[in-house]
Amino acid sequence: MKKSIYILTLMLMCAFTGYAQSVSVVAEIDSVQRLIGEQARIKIKVSYDAGKRLVMPTFDRQIVDGIEIVEAIKPDTQQLNDGKRLTVTNEYVVTSFDSALYVIPPFEVLVEGEPHYSQELAMAVYCFPVDTANVEQFFGPKDVWQVPLEWRDVQSSVVSFVLLLLFTAALVWVIVRYINNKPIIRIVKVKPKLPAHIVALNEIERLKASSEWRTSGNSKEYYTHLTDALRVYLSERFGFSATEMTTAEIVDNLLKIKDKESIQELQELLTMADLVKFAKFNPPMNENDRNLLNAIEFINSTKPEGVEENPQPTEKKIINQRSAKAKRMLLFAIVLLTIVTLALLVIFILDIYYLLS
Repeated sequence: MKKSIYILTLMLMCAFTGYAQSVSVVAEIDSVQRLIGEQARIKIKVSYDAGKRLVMPTFDRQIVDGIEIVEAIKPDTQQLNDGKRLTVTNEYVVTSFDSALYVIPPFEVLVEGEPHYSQELAMAVYCFPVDTANVEQFFGPKDVWQVPLEWRDVQSSVVSFVLLLLFTAALVWVIVRYINNKPIIRIVKVKPKLPAHIVALNEIERLKASSEWRTSGNSKEYYTHLTDALRVYLSERFGFSATEMTTAEIVDNLLKIKDKESIQELQELLTMADLVKFAKFNPPMNENDRNLLNAIEFINSTKPEGVEENPQPTEKKIINQRSAKAKRMLLFAIVLLTIVTLALLVIFILDIYYLLS
């Protein structure tokens, strides 16, 4: 009977022990002594059967009053016994800024809603040791050191100042150009137009000096040049289109201006020229010279009086106003340069302010 009771008691104790060991909560701290401001690590390890629901303790900013959480490490989970057991580790980096002996109460975890607790922890926080017996080792406040000025400290200020000067000068120049808006003036020498009789006489003189038609006996070319010079003269002198008229039409127009006797020799010259050009008539050489002299005499007798025969070149001013497009470009340049200059001025002022502060 006693033996049966002993065996039953032993079985109950084993069952109770197995149940009690199914959940294990362990709290650790890497060091129980710390100076003010030094950091410590607290770990909470929970081992339990897989498949059960675990609730770990949560903290806001402190573990307890005076011990602050610097960082919460991501929980680590390990599998044991072929996944039948799990170990979850929560780690916290803590510190304290007050010297004291801190007692950390047991951490509570819930497994399937049932609470389980760890052991208590303690952490002593000390001040820095001060040797009050040797106060001469402490020194008073030192004077403010003057930091030497280096190029990298003023580089930005110098660059912004140089750019500010350049853009300011460019802005002033563009503004002056826009305000003045002076027209572009060009002076051109104009070659005067020679009087009609001078042009005709010069052409006849070139024909007279040329011996090519004499040696070749080409009378047609000779009379063509001679009558062309006369027709151009008649057109400009008397105002009718002699270059496009026949000999009869030219004579009819001249009769309205001159008498028949004054143009008789010109009529004979033009008639002779028609015979040479269209009827292949070949007049004697003296006849050709006589017609040339008659042409010169007709021009001299009909040229206008009081006309300068050798006019000098004259100077003419050509004024070109700037186009509206150019003015718009100047105005756009003024606006753009103003914005850039103001921005550089602000940058320069800020650089000087930070340099002096």
